[in-house]
Amino acid sequence: MVGVGVIGLSAGGGWGAGAHLPAMSAVGGFEVRGLVGSSSASGRAASEVFGVDAYDSAAALAGAADIDLVVVAVKTPRHRELILPVLAAGKPVLGEWPFAVNLPEAEEMARAAQGIPTFVGLQGRSSPKFRWLADLVAQGYVGQVLSATVLATFDEWGGPVHEQSLYMLDRDQGATMLGIGFGHAMDTAALVVGELQDVMAATAVRHPEVPLAQSGRMVAMTAEDQIAVVGTLAGGAVLSAHHRGGTASGSGFLMVIDGTDGTLEISAPHHAHIGPVKVRGGRGRDRLAPLMLPESYDRYPHLADTAIHSLTHAYSGIGDVFRGGTPAVPDFAHAVRRHRLLDAVLRSAATGRRVQL
Repeated sequence: MVGVGVIGLSAGGGWGAGAHLPAMSAVGGFEVRGLVGSSSASGRAASEVFGVDAYDSAAALAGAADIDLVVVAVKTPRHRELILPVLAAGKPVLGEWPFAVNLPEAEEMARAAQGIPTFVGLQGRSSPKFRWLADLVAQGYVGQVLSATVLATFDEWGGPVHEQSLYMLDRDQGATMLGIGFGHAMDTAALVVGELQDVMAATAVRHPEVPLAQSGRMVAMTAEDQIAVVGTLAGGAVLSAHHRGGTASGSGFLMVIDGTDGTLEISAPHHAHIGPVKVRGGRGRDRLAPLMLPESYDRYPHLADTAIHSLTHAYSGIGDVFRGGTPAVPDFAHAVRRHRLLDAVLRSAATGRRVQL
């Protein structure tokens, strides 16, 4: 049994309670044994609800003998201050995504993690459908990849926002459309077609003010809500991506992979890493038709199309690591790779130049 301590487990709900706990429960072999709240009062309240000890700090939680894994599921700006003490105690860590506020922070945490098992919440990499799509492309379903196109729209950056999400509007806090929407989407795209070798980017803030959901009062937004990127993949294929915030058409995700022998189309009503995904494909000049996920890819089919489906598979992979298996969940080094892409997008947009990765 893997003893887990959760930083960010709240009696009032949230991603820790609403996603991480049920994902661990579905997998089995994990037991929550401690938590850290946002304050002493919130920690006591969560302790009563979940029946585990509340600790005053990340260091105290990590120092507990019965804690084998620490999960950090709080807002991005606090990741560094909470993850570093856990690593100093030598305990494995699962850090949610966005991993860091910026690339230097990500690199610092990755350096501190040398020799310690780490995991990052890019759960799209554990998605049965995206793992299957990666295999389809590798096995030649579309032939030689010619191009990949990724289009996405997000309501969170441009539409009404709740008070607790105001930090997501600040481009310097890391939890922006670039970090969350673009980061997750491009990570799953990279799983399927490979990593970008370079990027040329343009960004803009087209909603400098957005309304508060409760009152309608306008508040400032500095996070980019238009991100357009073009780059090359290994082998010469071209990838283009345009991510848009707050459009009248609402949210959605679409990825099209064109090859010499066929086409794949992947769509989702919102974030593809946590929602239902549909796949259509066609070979030669055949019309696109629905493709069904082979059963062998899905350990938890009863959770298909739920928000915790991919996260549950991630915890399954983490459990494999604790049993001595081969790591199949992205780690802190992978998080740095993804932050390098985000950093390259910002540098390219600021300079108007192509940036090598």
